[in-house]
Amino acid sequence: MNYKDVQPDPNFDWGAIDKKEERANEQMEKAYEETFKSFTEQEVIEGTIVAINDREAVVNIGFKSDGVIPSSELRYNPDLKPGDKIEVYVESQEDSNGQLQLSHKKARILKSWERVNQAYDNQEIIKGYVKSRTKGGLIVTIYDNIEAFLPGSQIDVRPIKDYDVYVDKEMEFKVVKINHEYKNVVVSHKALIEDEIEAQKAEIISKLEKGQVLEGTVKNITSYGVFVDLGGVDGLIHITDLSWGRISHPEEVVKVDDKINVVILDFDEAKRRIQLGLKQLTPHPWSNLDPNLKEGDHVKGKVVVIADYGAFVEIIPGVEGLIHVSEMSWSQHLRSAQDFLHVGQEVEAVILSLRRDEHKMSLGIKQLMPDPWLNITEKYPVGSKHTATVRNFTNFGIFVELEEGVDGLIHISDLSWSKKIKHPAEFTKIGEKIDVVVLEVDAESRRLSLGHKQLEENPWDVYETVFPLGSVHQGTITSMNDKGAVVTLPYGVEAFAYSRQLEKADKTKARVDETLDFKVVEFSKENKRIVVSHTRTFQESEEEARVKAETEEAKKERATKKSVKKINEQLEKTTLGDVFGSLLNEQLEKKGE
Repeated sequence: MNYKDVQPDPNFDWGAIDKKEERANEQMEKAYEETFKSFTEQEVIEGTIVAINDREAVVNIGFKSDGVIPSSELRYNPDLKPGDKIEVYVESQEDSNGQLQLSHKKARILKSWERVNQAYDNQEIIKGYVKSRTKGGLIVTIYDNIEAFLPGSQIDVRPIKDYDVYVDKEMEFKVVKINHEYKNVVVSHKALIEDEIEAQKAEIISKLEKGQVLEGTVKNITSYGVFVDLGGVDGLIHITDLSWGRISHPEEVVKVDDKINVVILDFDEAKRRIQLGLKQLTPHPWSNLDPNLKEGDHVKGKVVVIADYGAFVEIIPGVEGLIHVSEMSWSQHLRSAQDFLHVGQEVEAVILSLRRDEHKMSLGIKQLMPDPWLNITEKYPVGSKHTATVRNFTNFGIFVELEEGVDGLIHISDLSWSKKIKHPAEFTKIGEKIDVVVLEVDAESRRLSLGHKQLEENPWDVYETVFPLGSVHQGTITSMNDKGAVVTLPYGVEAFAYSRQLEKADKTKARVDETLDFKVVEFSKENKRIVVSHTRTFQESEEEARVKAETEEAKKERATKKSVKKINEQLEKTTLGDVFGSLLNEQLEKKGE
């Protein structure tokens, strides 16, 4: 056929062919695009090594182009080859050159951090490599590329001095802390040991029973007790459970590393606490006490402990009696046990009470001496004079000691006849000697009433004659208050003047240190009280003058009334002329005279 002779059909639709080809191309392109995996940047996905050399590796992640990563990121695994799967981090789908940017190193780091967080959340046990030593601990590599810090305190349950022995070793750890801001991880090997120990403790404690006797090793000694290793779990023997007798320190009984038998006294399974006893394995010492001992018997022992309230005396090892401070002396004033005894002193005492079932014994040493109150009325009869020692003050008086065990009270009112004492400390001091006279004896209540002023004659008997009511004396104002003033009269006697009685003749008030005349307006020997007045000294003189003037006027008035009365009587007998004549004659007579 001669194609030159073939002519195109003028009615053929060439545009339809173009559209058909365009649709076919679109379908082909869509099918091609669908063959690629969908992913986003900054995502970790799996890829396949297509090619690898000393400089770089080509990785196919199912994208329209392959990515290239440096071979240095794969040096940790020299066995990698084309076809192997690795994880990569998509940094950018297309750089300035249109190249897909991937990173295997970042993918490993992100995946490692995910595993670290997961291990922390789930408290998983992980493995790590001790890389080097650093200040305060060790640097550990976990998950191939994460560096963590292992503090020295978290290496073991026991203190570690040499950290270098752990370098270049693989160990197991627990992640105990993560700082996401600074990308810091802290791990612990000690936590694994503690978990194991706790599991062992739980198993051991679950098999314990009260009263069970076990063998243990003394692990540690403190001032309050001994810690004993029972084979994975520790128990405590309190110092009071080491020996029936008193000891100052546990080292008096046991030493570190000693093998000892102990008894289980109590345990708390929840708190993992075990209370042990050592003395309980030996008979109670009270069972060795002489069965014939009774109240009233004398015993000897050594003072082992002293407190303010008394002293404990060991009769035999493990058996003690208490001497209360009140049983050390017949004296009733307050004292401490240290005033009578000291630790280590050998003493003899009387058994006051004995309760074997309660393991208690009360002792006394004052009972070895006669009671000074038995013949008190013979030694200190009423009216007898003695010298005593001041022991104590109260607001109402002074307690003095006449002899050991014999105390007496001097009431504040019996200290002085003349002085007004507000507190006994103004009169004497503790420890000083003071002369007294016995005023009253109460043997049953063990009380002596004493006096000091009674050693002298009562000066108020004399004052009664010197300062009678109405007498005037010169006095000096020594002090003043709102109510009045204290005035010192002759012989040093103090009196009191009320404020209204301190006004002077010139209407001014008397002042401190001013010397004036004072009149006694009140005197009470029983209350030892004298009240005086300066105002009354001049007010009464004025009153006497006024009374005298009033008396003269009254005399004149009485004379006039008498004359008038006489005239009235004469009027009844004479006439009016006689009266005037008589009066006239009297006047003339007076003139003639």
